[in-house]
Amino acid sequence: MRAGAGYFLNPAGASQRRYEALRAYFTEDMPASEVADRFGYSTASVHQMATLLRAGRLSLFTDPRPGPKGPRKATGPLRARVLALRAAGHSVTEIAAALTAEGLPVSAQTAWQVLDAEGIPRLPRRDEGRRGPPARLDAVQAAKRPGWPAAGTALACDHAGLLLLFPAMAEVGLHELVRAAGYPSTRALSSWQSVGALLLAKCARKARVHHIGSLTDDAGLAFTLGLTRLPKATHLGTYSWRVRRESSHKLLAGLVAALRPLGLASGGDGFNCDFHAIRHHGDGAVLEKRYVPRRSQRTRAVLTFFAQDHASAEMVYANADLTKAGQAAEIIAFADYWNNATGSDPGLLVFDSQLTTYKILDQLTARGINWLTLRQRGKNQLARLAALPASAWKTATIARAGRYRRPRLHEDMVKLTDISAKVRQIAVKNIGRDEPTLLITHDLATPARDLFARYAERMMVENELDAYIGGFHLDALTSGVPLNVDLDTTLTVVAGNLCRLLARQLPRYENATPDRIWRHFLDATGTMHIDDTGVTCALNLRSHHPVLIDAGFADLEVPIPWWDGRTLRFRFPPR
Repeated sequence: MRAGAGYFLNPAGASQRRYEALRAYFTEDMPASEVADRFGYSTASVHQMATLLRAGRLSLFTDPRPGPKGPRKATGPLRARVLALRAAGHSVTEIAAALTAEGLPVSAQTAWQVLDAEGIPRLPRRDEGRRGPPARLDAVQAAKRPGWPAAGTALACDHAGLLLLFPAMAEVGLHELVRAAGYPSTRALSSWQSVGALLLAKCARKARVHHIGSLTDDAGLAFTLGLTRLPKATHLGTYSWRVRRESSHKLLAGLVAALRPLGLASGGDGFNCDFHAIRHHGDGAVLEKRYVPRRSQRTRAVLTFFAQDHASAEMVYANADLTKAGQAAEIIAFADYWNNATGSDPGLLVFDSQLTTYKILDQLTARGINWLTLRQRGKNQLARLAALPASAWKTATIARAGRYRRPRLHEDMVKLTDISAKVRQIAVKNIGRDEPTLLITHDLATPARDLFARYAERMMVENELDAYIGGFHLDALTSGVPLNVDLDTTLTVVAGNLCRLLARQLPRYENATPDRIWRHFLDATGTMHIDDTGVTCALNLRSHHPVLIDAGFADLEVPIPWWDGRTLRFRFPPR
């Protein structure tokens, strides 16, 4: 044997060992058992490899992939385009993005190789204000349409399902509410067009990091607001920071006044109130640290306050302009807001023990506003309750599903620090806790059993907040659209009520979440057929269209005020 034969006699790798074993089996007629002993296989494995090889299912060699191994050669028109874009002052990242959009996908490294071969140096480092994503080279500006089209036309609309909310907008006169609230306008866009674009983006239920871009190119959706194109992220972000809290306050008050004749926002069963901390993702924000339950940590966050009408289960108030110093008094601010909006103080206010202080509860008591909350369990109180005889506790039956439907209650009047008058305390046992739960309230007339059941229903506000987070991306602070959080929460309340007005017309969807309404109905494409009388929205086929047809949308003709009274109609494809 020649030198080097050991490479073949003692194969090292698994692939070479398999090859040598099969070569010995087929060409040297070596028995399978001997092959197995020599190369370290079992006899069954040798037979299996032989079978696979005969069937053409075993590849012992890998063919090299054809084609170029290095970066794409930048020659001809591609090289000329790279040089032209650099002459316009674009970086290699922007050049690569522009060429990819033009159908010439190249990397930033390839663009730099072209420039380096021509002796063109790198651009100087940009300052903080000029950094960011690649600039669009062919930006299209949003502008008002010159007027209604003289001849019939058709526009494709990727978000045609959002037009299902337009009847609700017209019913509450939303465009007039925005105008009366004093929202700012610009030289190019009215206040309704700017706020309407933000509201449509909110109802589209896409994460703000990308949803504006997908809406901007929808010419059909832009037409519904009287625009050639919807405004982009830059305008919407800067516009939101021009909005003052007073305008959002007026919009919510006007919305409540419009909803009450429709059976919503009555306030007759009181309100559930709660805080919600929206975490800030980023550095350098001048925000206070707060506990964020969804993250189980204290971090910089925006504290928001929400009030929910207990009867309709919809939010009627929101405020994101809160500080630690003033958060306890926000319940008073809501009471003042409701009084200004409706002419009377709110009904029973239900909230947890961390929402406000006893001093604020004393102010609510002085105004005659009923409230219901928890009291922290002190050692003295627990000792006093433990010493009570069994006869002092009354068993009540609660009409609810699940466990703990027969609590044991004891009530009396107690004096609390910072509250001038005595308050009613209801101690509750037999609900799955080791110690009694203490409820305190200014409501002296409602039976204790009903107040306990009412406080248990306070969880509705937390469920609704969770639906808003999932349905409208309420927690999406870091995004391509750095919105003013107070305006964002206000639009969330408006969008939630619009979805509720739509859901009330749909059989079996009266209590559906915004997420379900969007998935079943609003997330639809279609074509807008425009003539002098209005718009016919032809929705593309969806499985839930029979629900809309049963609700009367196929026969609906709604005058849209900002279309000068022209009507909106819907058309559904035959099944």
